[in-house]
Amino acid sequence: MCLAGMRRFLLLYATQQGQAKAIAEEICEQAATHGFSADLHCISESDKYNLKTETAPLVVVVSTTGTGDPPDTARRFVKEIHDKTLPAGFFAHLQYGLLGLGDSEYTYFCNGGKIIDRRLQELGARHFYDTGHADDCVGLELVVEPWIDGLWAALTKHFTSRRGKEDVGGAPTVAANASLRTDPVKPAVSHIESQIELLRLDDSGGRDSQALGQDTVNGGQTGALIEDFEPSLICSGPPLSRASLSIPALPPEYLKVRLQEPLAQEESRLSVTSVDSVFQVPISKAVQLTTNDAVKTTLLLELDISKTDFSCQPGDAFHVVCPNSEEEVQSLLQRLQLTDQREHRILLEIKENTRKKGAALPPHIPESCSLQSILTWCLEIRAVPKKAFLRALVDYTSDVAERRRLQELCSKQGAADYTRFVRDARVGLGDLLHAFPTCRPPLSLLLEHLPKLQPRPYSCASSSLFHPGKLRFVFNVVEFLSYTPAVVLRKGLCTGWLAAQATSLLQPGVHLSPADDRTALAPQIFISPRATNSFHLPDDPAVPVIMVGPGTGVAPFISFLQHREKLQEQHPDRNFGAMWLFFGCRHKDRDYLFRDELRHFLKHGVLTHLKVSFSRDVPVGEEAAPAKYVQDNLQLHSKQVARILLQENGSVYVCGDAKNMAKDVNDTLVEIISKEAGVEKLEAMKTLATLKEEKRYLQDVWS
Repeated sequence: MCLAGMRRFLLLYATQQGQAKAIAEEICEQAATHGFSADLHCISESDKYNLKTETAPLVVVVSTTGTGDPPDTARRFVKEIHDKTLPAGFFAHLQYGLLGLGDSEYTYFCNGGKIIDRRLQELGARHFYDTGHADDCVGLELVVEPWIDGLWAALTKHFTSRRGKEDVGGAPTVAANASLRTDPVKPAVSHIESQIELLRLDDSGGRDSQALGQDTVNGGQTGALIEDFEPSLICSGPPLSRASLSIPALPPEYLKVRLQEPLAQEESRLSVTSVDSVFQVPISKAVQLTTNDAVKTTLLLELDISKTDFSCQPGDAFHVVCPNSEEEVQSLLQRLQLTDQREHRILLEIKENTRKKGAALPPHIPESCSLQSILTWCLEIRAVPKKAFLRALVDYTSDVAERRRLQELCSKQGAADYTRFVRDARVGLGDLLHAFPTCRPPLSLLLEHLPKLQPRPYSCASSSLFHPGKLRFVFNVVEFLSYTPAVVLRKGLCTGWLAAQATSLLQPGVHLSPADDRTALAPQIFISPRATNSFHLPDDPAVPVIMVGPGTGVAPFISFLQHREKLQEQHPDRNFGAMWLFFGCRHKDRDYLFRDELRHFLKHGVLTHLKVSFSRDVPVGEEAAPAKYVQDNLQLHSKQVARILLQENGSVYVCGDAKNMAKDVNDTLVEIISKEAGVEKLEAMKTLATLKEEKRYLQDVWS
């Protein structure tokens, strides 16, 4: 058997927004330098690989979407491997390594990868390399980089072991005997230790890195000058400023860009976006739901969808297709010295003789669109640049000190600085170009590295029975500080844009009052349907429901209650189950969203129990301290909650912040089940997991 045949491995990725694909492509690029051949495919391309007969080792990179689901590209694969007719040893011939991507702010961390990993094990597949779980909350690279570094030793051990077996007993059969398997290689660092370990890595490098001896000298000289300064995005301090660096290999360039004179006709925005089924709809109403002195500004927008075939049922979410900031796009064009060519059409080709394996044109960049349209609607120009992008920018930076700093930020030794000054500071391309004035990348490099501008999801806050032809949604106008060389206050890309669009319609106050129809003059936005979900009311209206939704998390429950009120009007003789709502906000008089509407639902028996908590209000006089958070109110009503879930086959819905609230509510539900059912915590966790499997514990959360 030839060496190339022995050292081939199958590399599959399952991606939602491109992260898993980018990591798989990085593995593919590095493979050749380590003497391996990676056969790279999306997991959805089942016609290009066959796990039933695959004898090469398998490497899988899997992201997680929603509240713990595999990405859309893996849905068919997951369904197929969960076929109950498959025998236990169906994949006994497979040896694999899996890298899961997730965010620990969500309850079901890395669950997309865990689902596939668990099922492959159940079907007899074995690890040749231990599973890695990368956390986007602290930085995927903290696990991804050491996991990839350790992969090559694991593959080498696998092939060495297999070759030894072939020399002794001939070629192995597809159904390899379990006694011939070797123990899986463990990644060099654990999830907890990875950041510390990255700072200890030596500077010897390998075939996929470069030891920068000359830059070490330059760094030492620079470090002597800046020792008295605090480290920042643009400069480091000792020991990093004097360290020899191990940096990633230069990503191969693969796009050739040509600019052509613009066409005479006006460009349609719908033709620029790469999202399917996009609808252009007017904003028919805008209402500020919070007072001006509230910590956050919350807006309700109503869209007129009466002239479209767009539909949304209570509990659904949909996407808003938003553009980049016009100011940021113009600034970028100016920096690229392409302002005069902003209306020119972009034509892309794959470079001849590119070293990038499987190079393909970016699918999110449409053909023959103008440069300005592509920067506005197609590319996430605020995206935090990955280390590979920083490495590529080095070669287009002329100043020695700036080059050195970019090298530090993408190096293994500079991992802590990358996390602190790039990732956590939410630095985007524009910030980088401002911070490093001599960095002048070509347009092609930006098109290769900037990810697709993703549409933003929002929960439907209305029922079509209650507001026919209308679609309402609620959001906080996000504001955050970006710590670039100067501290900048920014608004969220989509929420800031929506707020600006709604300015002309905005009606201050917390009461929803009828407004004149101004559709003809109303600003237009683009929306698209989101993949179907199960965050819907039970099919049987007699089933009792618990809803937990602080802040804007109440939005889908407003749609539930509106829908239920109309159903009760239409079917007065039908039996409807109890509806509990646990709502929370900071102040009763500033950000109690939908107060009048909730009181209306309570008065008319649609909402049977309303439990509200105010986290920042101070009790007056002899008043007892009220429940501070929604989880506190759940604890106060633990007997009723347990009865609904454990005895009455009820359902619980949680919507809102994943970082704190959703985790705290999950832990509280475990405590309630444990206490009220008299079982150990582990048994309570299993009960909650069963409720999730039965679609009776549903989450719609975000970070």
